Amino acid sequence: MTYPLEGLTIIDLSQIYNGPYATYLLALGGADVIKIEPPGGESLRRRAVVGGAALPFAMLNGCKQSIVLNLKTEAGKDALRALVASADVIVENFAPGVMDRLGLGADALMNLNPRLIYASSSGFGRDGPYKSYPAMDLTVQAMSGVMHTTGFPDRPPVKAGPAVADFFAGTHLYGAIITALFDRQRTGVARRVEVTMQDAVYASLSSSLGLHWGSQDQDKPPRTGNRHAGLAESPYNVYPTTDGYIAIICVGETHWRSLSRLMDADVLADDPRFATLQARVAHMDLIDAAVTDWTSRQATAALFDMLMAAHVPCAPVRTLDEVMNDDNMHTRGSLLHLDHPDLGPIVVQQSPFVFDGVPRVPLRASRRLGADTTAVLRDRAGLDEAGIAAASRNI
Repeated sequence: MTYPLEGLTIIDLSQIYNGPYATYLLALGGADVIKIEPPGGESLRRRAVVGGAALPFAMLNGCKQSIVLNLKTEAGKDALRALVASADVIVENFAPGVMDRLGLGADALMNLNPRLIYASSSGFGRDGPYKSYPAMDLTVQAMSGVMHTTGFPDRPPVKAGPAVADFFAGTHLYGAIITALFDRQRTGVARRVEVTMQDAVYASLSSSLGLHWGSQDQDKPPRTGNRHAGLAESPYNVYPTTDGYIAIICVGETHWRSLSRLMDADVLADDPRFATLQARVAHMDLIDAAVTDWTSRQATAALFDMLMAAHVPCAPVRTLDEVMNDDNMHTRGSLLHLDHPDLGPIVVQQSPFVFDGVPRVPLRASRRLGADTTAVLRDRAGLDEAGIAAASRNI
Protein backbone atom coordinates (compact mmCIF):
# COMPACT_ATOMS: atom_id res chain seq x y z
CA MET A 1 0.00 0.00 0.00
CA THR A 2 1.30 3.44 -0.95
CA TYR A 3 -0.17 6.74 0.15
CA PRO A 4 -0.78 9.19 -2.71
CA LEU A 5 2.01 11.57 -1.67
CA GLU A 6 4.37 9.07 -0.13
CA GLY A 7 8.02 9.79 -0.92
CA LEU A 8 7.61 13.55 -1.17
CA THR A 9 9.50 15.80 1.23
CA ILE A 10 7.93 19.12 2.18
CA ILE A 11 9.84 21.87 3.98
CA ASP A 12 7.24 23.82 5.92
CA LEU A 13 8.14 27.36 7.01
CA SER A 14 4.52 28.45 7.25
CA GLN A 15 2.69 29.80 10.27
CA ILE A 16 -0.74 30.45 11.79
CA TYR A 17 -3.54 28.89 9.63
CA ASN A 18 -3.04 29.50 5.92
CA GLY A 19 0.17 27.58 5.14
CA PRO A 20 -0.06 25.06 7.99
CA TYR A 21 -3.44 23.83 6.71
CA ALA A 22 -1.99 23.27 3.24
CA THR A 23 0.97 21.35 4.65
CA TYR A 24 -1.31 19.40 7.00
CA LEU A 25 -3.26 18.19 3.98
CA LEU A 26 0.03 17.23 2.33
CA ALA A 27 1.06 15.30 5.44
CA LEU A 28 -2.28 13.48 5.50
CA GLY A 29 -1.67 12.54 1.88
CA GLY A 30 1.47 10.70 2.97
CA ALA A 31 4.13 13.37 2.37
CA ASP A 32 7.01 13.77 4.81
CA VAL A 33 6.49 17.27 6.22
CA ILE A 34 9.29 18.93 8.17
CA LYS A 35 7.95 21.95 10.04
CA ILE A 36 10.62 24.55 10.73
CA GLU A 37 10.06 27.08 13.49
CA PRO A 38 12.19 29.84 14.95
CA PRO A 39 13.50 29.56 18.51
CA GLY A 40 10.48 30.00 20.75
CA GLY A 41 8.10 28.61 18.11
CA GLU A 42 5.89 30.11 15.41
CA SER A 43 3.15 32.60 16.26
CA LEU A 44 0.33 30.07 16.59
CA ARG A 45 2.33 27.91 18.98
CA ARG A 46 3.21 30.95 21.10
CA ARG A 47 -0.45 31.93 21.19
CA ALA A 48 -1.16 28.73 23.14
CA VAL A 49 -0.82 30.57 26.45
CA VAL A 50 -4.21 32.22 25.84
CA GLY A 51 -7.31 30.23 26.75
CA GLY A 52 -7.94 27.36 24.34
CA ALA A 53 -5.57 28.69 21.70
CA ALA A 54 -3.38 25.59 21.92
CA LEU A 55 -5.99 23.50 20.10
CA PRO A 56 -5.63 25.12 16.64
CA PHE A 57 -1.89 24.45 16.58
CA ALA A 58 -2.44 20.84 17.59
CA MET A 59 -5.15 20.44 14.93
CA LEU A 60 -3.06 21.81 12.06
CA ASN A 61 0.36 20.39 12.83
CA GLY A 62 -0.14 16.71 13.48
CA CYS A 63 1.75 14.20 11.34
CA LYS A 64 4.65 16.66 10.91
CA GLN A 65 8.19 16.61 12.25
CA SER A 66 9.21 19.67 14.26
CA ILE A 67 12.62 21.29 14.09
CA VAL A 68 14.02 24.63 15.19
CA LEU A 69 16.19 26.75 12.88
CA ASN A 70 17.26 30.31 13.42
CA LEU A 71 17.17 31.76 9.93
CA LYS A 72 18.71 34.98 11.18
CA THR A 73 22.03 33.15 11.54
CA GLU A 74 24.27 31.88 8.77
CA ALA A 75 24.30 28.45 10.39
CA GLY A 76 20.50 28.33 10.31
CA LYS A 77 20.38 29.45 6.68
CA ASP A 78 22.97 26.86 5.68
CA ALA A 79 20.97 24.15 7.43
CA LEU A 80 17.85 25.17 5.53
CA ARG A 81 19.76 25.06 2.24
CA ALA A 82 20.98 21.57 3.08
CA LEU A 83 17.41 20.42 3.72
CA VAL A 84 16.11 22.11 0.56
CA ALA A 85 18.73 20.39 -1.58
CA SER A 86 16.83 17.09 -1.39
CA ALA A 87 13.28 18.39 -0.87
CA ASP A 88 10.37 18.49 -3.31
CA VAL A 89 8.48 21.52 -2.02
CA ILE A 90 9.09 24.45 0.29
CA VAL A 91 6.09 26.31 1.68
CA GLU A 92 6.10 29.75 3.29
CA ASN A 93 3.55 32.46 4.03
CA PHE A 94 5.74 35.28 5.25
CA ALA A 95 5.14 38.82 4.05
CA PRO A 96 6.39 39.28 0.49
CA GLY A 97 10.12 39.96 0.39
CA VAL A 98 11.04 38.43 3.74
CA MET A 99 12.66 35.32 2.28
CA ASP A 100 14.52 37.36 -0.34
CA ARG A 101 15.97 39.61 2.35
CA LEU A 102 17.23 36.50 4.14
CA GLY A 103 18.89 35.31 0.93
CA LEU A 104 16.47 32.37 0.86
CA GLY A 105 14.02 33.49 -1.79
CA ALA A 106 12.62 31.43 -4.63
CA ASP A 107 15.41 32.16 -7.09
CA ALA A 108 18.17 31.26 -4.63
CA LEU A 109 16.59 28.02 -3.44
CA MET A 110 15.37 26.87 -6.85
CA ASN A 111 18.85 27.43 -8.27
CA LEU A 112 20.16 25.24 -5.50
CA ASN A 113 17.57 22.53 -6.28
CA PRO A 114 16.09 22.77 -9.80
CA ARG A 115 13.37 20.23 -8.87
CA LEU A 116 12.17 22.35 -5.96
CA ILE A 117 8.64 23.77 -6.07
CA TYR A 118 8.57 27.04 -4.16
CA ALA A 119 5.07 27.67 -2.81
CA SER A 120 4.10 30.89 -1.08
CA SER A 121 0.95 32.54 0.15
CA SER A 122 0.29 36.07 1.33
CA GLY A 123 -2.63 38.39 1.78
CA PHE A 124 -2.42 40.35 -1.44
CA GLY A 125 0.48 39.01 -3.50
CA ARG A 126 4.08 39.97 -4.13
CA ASP A 127 3.64 42.12 -7.22
CA GLY A 128 0.64 44.39 -6.72
CA PRO A 129 0.06 47.74 -5.05
CA TYR A 130 -1.15 46.01 -1.86
CA LYS A 131 1.94 43.84 -1.37
CA SER A 132 2.97 45.64 1.82
CA TYR A 133 -0.49 45.60 3.41
CA PRO A 134 -0.83 43.60 6.63
CA ALA A 135 -2.48 40.26 5.94
CA MET A 136 -4.37 38.70 8.80
CA ASP A 137 -7.68 36.96 8.28
CA LEU A 138 -9.54 39.98 9.66
CA THR A 139 -7.78 42.49 7.41
CA VAL A 140 -8.30 40.34 4.32
CA GLN A 141 -11.97 39.85 5.18
CA ALA A 142 -12.26 43.63 5.36
CA MET A 143 -10.42 44.27 2.09
CA SER A 144 -11.96 41.41 0.10
CA GLY A 145 -15.65 42.15 0.63
CA VAL A 146 -16.39 39.39 3.13
CA MET A 147 -17.17 41.82 5.95
CA HIS A 148 -19.21 44.12 3.70
CA THR A 149 -21.48 41.21 2.79
CA THR A 150 -21.73 39.64 6.27
CA GLY A 151 -24.40 40.67 8.76
CA PHE A 152 -27.72 42.45 8.46
CA PRO A 153 -28.44 45.40 6.15
CA ASP A 154 -29.41 47.76 8.97
CA ARG A 155 -26.35 47.00 11.09
CA PRO A 156 -22.59 47.50 10.74
CA PRO A 157 -20.56 44.90 8.82
CA VAL A 158 -19.15 42.00 10.82
CA LYS A 159 -16.50 39.41 10.13
CA ALA A 160 -17.39 35.85 9.23
CA GLY A 161 -17.02 33.63 12.28
CA PRO A 162 -14.61 31.12 10.68
CA ALA A 163 -11.20 32.24 9.41
CA VAL A 164 -12.42 31.99 5.83
CA ALA A 165 -9.61 33.96 4.18
CA ASP A 166 -6.92 31.89 5.85
CA PHE A 167 -8.45 28.52 5.13
CA PHE A 168 -9.69 29.30 1.62
CA ALA A 169 -6.12 30.34 0.83
CA GLY A 170 -4.71 27.22 2.50
CA THR A 171 -6.97 24.97 0.45
CA HIS A 172 -6.04 26.78 -2.75
CA LEU A 173 -2.35 26.61 -1.80
CA TYR A 174 -2.64 22.85 -1.44
CA GLY A 175 -4.26 22.68 -4.88
CA ALA A 176 -1.53 24.85 -6.39
CA ILE A 177 1.19 22.63 -4.93
CA ILE A 178 -0.44 19.45 -6.20
CA THR A 179 -0.90 21.03 -9.64
CA ALA A 180 2.78 22.03 -9.70
CA LEU A 181 3.84 18.52 -8.69
CA PHE A 182 1.74 17.08 -11.50
CA ASP A 183 3.28 19.55 -13.94
CA ARG A 184 6.78 18.65 -12.77
CA GLN A 185 6.05 14.97 -13.19
CA ARG A 186 4.78 15.57 -16.73
CA THR A 187 7.31 18.14 -17.96
CA GLY A 188 10.24 17.96 -15.57
CA VAL A 189 9.86 21.66 -14.83
CA ALA A 190 9.52 22.85 -11.25
CA ARG A 191 7.69 26.13 -10.82
CA ARG A 192 7.09 28.77 -8.25
CA VAL A 193 3.44 28.92 -7.19
CA GLU A 194 1.65 31.66 -5.31
CA VAL A 195 -1.81 31.97 -3.75
CA THR A 196 -3.17 35.15 -2.19
CA MET A 197 -5.87 35.22 0.44
CA GLN A 198 -7.68 37.98 -1.45
CA ASP A 199 -7.78 35.94 -4.66
CA ALA A 200 -8.90 32.79 -2.85
CA VAL A 201 -11.93 34.50 -1.30
CA TYR A 202 -13.35 36.34 -4.32
CA ALA A 203 -15.32 33.49 -5.92
CA SER A 204 -17.16 32.83 -2.66
CA LEU A 205 -18.81 36.25 -3.04
CA SER A 206 -20.68 35.04 -6.14
CA SER A 207 -24.24 35.49 -4.86
CA SER A 208 -23.44 38.85 -3.28
CA LEU A 209 -21.73 40.03 -6.45
CA GLY A 210 -24.80 39.07 -8.46
CA LEU A 211 -27.05 41.00 -6.08
CA HIS A 212 -24.79 44.06 -6.32
CA TRP A 213 -24.48 43.88 -10.10
CA GLY A 214 -28.22 43.64 -10.56
CA SER A 215 -29.12 46.28 -7.97
CA GLN A 216 -30.56 49.66 -8.83
CA ASP A 217 -28.91 51.06 -5.71
CA GLN A 218 -25.18 50.41 -6.03
CA ASP A 219 -24.50 52.08 -2.66
CA LYS A 220 -26.79 49.78 -0.70
CA PRO A 221 -24.79 47.35 1.47
CA PRO A 222 -25.38 43.81 0.14
CA ARG A 223 -25.81 42.37 3.64
CA THR A 224 -28.76 40.02 3.75
CA GLY A 225 -28.47 38.48 7.22
CA ASN A 226 -29.49 34.83 7.03
CA ARG A 227 -31.34 35.29 3.77
CA HIS A 228 -29.84 34.19 0.46
CA ALA A 229 -26.81 36.35 -0.31
CA GLY A 230 -28.23 37.10 -3.74
CA LEU A 231 -31.82 37.47 -2.50
CA ALA A 232 -32.75 34.90 -5.12
CA GLU A 233 -34.45 32.26 -2.96
CA SER A 234 -37.47 32.33 -0.64
CA PRO A 235 -38.05 30.90 1.85
CA TYR A 236 -34.35 30.91 2.70
CA ASN A 237 -33.62 31.89 6.28
CA VAL A 238 -32.95 30.81 9.83
CA TYR A 239 -36.17 30.56 11.81
CA PRO A 240 -36.77 30.40 15.59
CA THR A 241 -38.11 27.32 17.32
CA THR A 242 -39.21 26.76 20.90
CA ASP A 243 -35.69 25.68 21.85
CA GLY A 244 -33.35 27.06 19.20
CA TYR A 245 -33.18 27.78 15.50
CA ILE A 246 -33.57 25.91 12.23
CA ALA A 247 -32.43 26.78 8.71
CA ILE A 248 -34.99 26.16 5.96
CA ILE A 249 -34.60 26.63 2.22
CA CYS A 250 -36.96 25.85 -0.64
CA VAL A 251 -35.11 25.71 -3.93
CA GLY A 252 -37.99 24.44 -6.05
CA GLU A 253 -41.76 24.29 -6.33
CA THR A 254 -41.89 20.81 -4.79
CA HIS A 255 -40.10 22.01 -1.67
CA TRP A 256 -42.38 25.02 -1.35
CA ARG A 257 -45.56 22.99 -1.71
CA SER A 258 -44.30 20.37 0.76
CA LEU A 259 -43.53 23.07 3.30
CA SER A 260 -46.94 24.67 2.77
CA ARG A 261 -48.67 21.34 3.41
CA LEU A 262 -46.70 20.81 6.62
CA MET A 263 -47.68 24.28 7.75
CA ASP A 264 -51.30 23.36 7.00
CA ALA A 265 -51.31 26.40 4.75
CA ASP A 266 -52.14 25.18 1.27
CA VAL A 267 -53.56 28.63 0.73
CA LEU A 268 -49.99 29.92 0.64
CA ALA A 269 -49.02 27.59 -2.17
CA ASP A 270 -52.07 28.67 -4.17
CA ASP A 271 -51.69 32.37 -3.46
CA PRO A 272 -50.65 34.14 -6.69
CA ARG A 273 -48.20 36.24 -4.64
CA PHE A 274 -46.25 33.04 -3.95
CA ALA A 275 -46.95 31.08 -7.13
CA THR A 276 -43.45 31.39 -8.59
CA LEU A 277 -39.93 31.81 -7.29
CA GLN A 278 -39.86 35.37 -8.59
CA ALA A 279 -43.11 36.14 -6.80
CA ARG A 280 -41.93 34.56 -3.55
CA VAL A 281 -38.71 36.58 -3.64
CA ALA A 282 -40.77 39.73 -4.14
CA HIS A 283 -42.84 38.86 -1.05
CA MET A 284 -40.19 37.23 1.13
CA ASP A 285 -41.12 39.34 4.17
CA LEU A 286 -44.61 37.82 4.13
CA ILE A 287 -43.23 34.33 3.66
CA ASP A 288 -40.67 34.70 6.43
CA ALA A 289 -43.36 35.96 8.79
CA ALA A 290 -45.60 32.97 8.03
CA VAL A 291 -42.79 30.45 8.41
CA THR A 292 -41.59 32.10 11.62
CA ASP A 293 -45.09 31.93 13.10
CA TRP A 294 -45.14 28.20 12.40
CA THR A 295 -41.61 27.23 13.44
CA SER A 296 -41.73 29.24 16.66
CA ARG A 297 -44.36 26.82 17.93
CA GLN A 298 -42.26 23.70 17.17
CA ALA A 299 -39.35 22.01 18.93
CA THR A 300 -36.20 21.90 16.84
CA ALA A 301 -35.63 18.13 16.78
CA ALA A 302 -39.25 17.26 15.97
CA LEU A 303 -39.42 19.96 13.32
CA PHE A 304 -36.21 18.74 11.71
CA ASP A 305 -37.57 15.18 11.52
CA MET A 306 -40.83 16.41 10.03
CA LEU A 307 -39.15 18.52 7.37
CA MET A 308 -36.67 15.80 6.46
CA ALA A 309 -39.47 13.29 6.05
CA ALA A 310 -41.11 15.71 3.61
CA HIS A 311 -37.80 16.25 1.77
CA VAL A 312 -37.66 19.95 2.60
CA PRO A 313 -34.00 21.07 2.86
CA CYS A 314 -33.33 22.12 6.43
CA ALA A 315 -30.87 21.81 9.31
CA PRO A 316 -30.85 22.69 12.98
CA VAL A 317 -28.44 25.45 13.98
CA ARG A 318 -25.98 23.46 16.04
CA THR A 319 -23.53 24.41 18.75
CA LEU A 320 -19.77 23.90 18.45
CA ASP A 321 -20.00 21.11 21.02
CA GLU A 322 -22.53 19.33 18.85
CA VAL A 323 -20.33 19.84 15.80
CA MET A 324 -17.21 18.49 17.55
CA ASN A 325 -19.19 15.38 18.45
CA ASP A 326 -20.93 15.06 15.10
CA ASP A 327 -22.03 11.45 14.58
CA ASN A 328 -21.60 11.55 10.80
CA MET A 329 -18.05 12.91 10.88
CA HIS A 330 -16.94 10.55 13.64
CA THR A 331 -18.56 7.55 11.95
CA ARG A 332 -16.80 8.37 8.67
CA GLY A 333 -13.47 8.95 10.41
CA SER A 334 -13.43 12.63 9.48
CA LEU A 335 -13.17 13.62 13.12
CA LEU A 336 -11.16 11.62 15.63
CA HIS A 337 -10.52 11.68 19.34
CA LEU A 338 -6.79 11.98 19.96
CA ASP A 339 -4.92 11.73 23.25
CA HIS A 340 -2.46 14.59 22.94
CA PRO A 341 0.65 14.37 25.17
CA ASP A 342 0.31 18.01 26.24
CA LEU A 343 -3.39 18.81 25.86
CA GLY A 344 -4.99 15.51 26.82
CA PRO A 345 -8.08 14.29 24.92
CA ILE A 346 -8.85 16.51 21.91
CA VAL A 347 -10.88 16.24 18.71
CA VAL A 348 -8.94 16.66 15.47
CA GLN A 349 -9.85 16.55 11.80
CA GLN A 350 -8.67 13.94 9.35
CA SER A 351 -8.07 14.82 5.73
CA PRO A 352 -11.24 15.74 3.81
CA PHE A 353 -9.80 13.71 0.92
CA VAL A 354 -10.83 10.06 0.73
CA PHE A 355 -9.08 7.78 -1.78
CA ASP A 356 -10.59 4.39 -2.58
CA GLY A 357 -8.32 1.54 -1.62
CA VAL A 358 -6.06 3.66 0.58
CA PRO A 359 -6.88 4.16 4.25
CA ARG A 360 -6.31 7.59 5.70
CA VAL A 361 -2.89 8.27 7.18
CA PRO A 362 -2.98 7.47 10.93
CA LEU A 363 -3.04 10.70 12.88
CA ARG A 364 -0.09 11.59 15.08
CA ALA A 365 -0.14 14.36 17.64
CA SER A 366 1.65 17.63 16.92
CA ARG A 367 5.23 17.50 18.15
CA ARG A 368 6.77 19.56 20.89
CA LEU A 369 8.88 22.42 19.59
CA GLY A 370 12.10 21.12 18.09
CA ALA A 371 11.45 17.49 19.03
CA ASP A 372 12.98 16.28 15.76
CA THR A 373 15.72 18.90 15.31
CA THR A 374 18.64 16.63 16.10
CA ALA A 375 17.44 13.66 14.05
CA VAL A 376 16.44 15.70 10.98
CA LEU A 377 19.53 17.90 10.85
CA ARG A 378 21.82 14.94 11.48
CA ASP A 379 20.22 12.57 8.99
CA ARG A 380 19.09 14.99 6.27
CA ALA A 381 21.50 17.91 6.54
CA GLY A 382 24.57 15.97 7.68
CA LEU A 383 25.24 18.27 10.65
CA ASP A 384 27.19 17.25 13.72
CA GLU A 385 26.26 18.17 17.27
CA ALA A 386 28.00 21.56 17.11
CA GLY A 387 26.43 22.38 13.75
CA ILE A 388 22.96 21.47 15.02
CA ALA A 389 23.41 23.71 18.05
CA ALA A 390 24.63 26.61 15.89
CA ALA A 391 21.73 26.30 13.45
CA SER A 392 18.99 26.17 16.04
CA ARG A 393 20.15 28.36 18.91
CA ASN A 394 18.64 31.71 19.74
CA ILE A 395 20.75 34.85 19.54
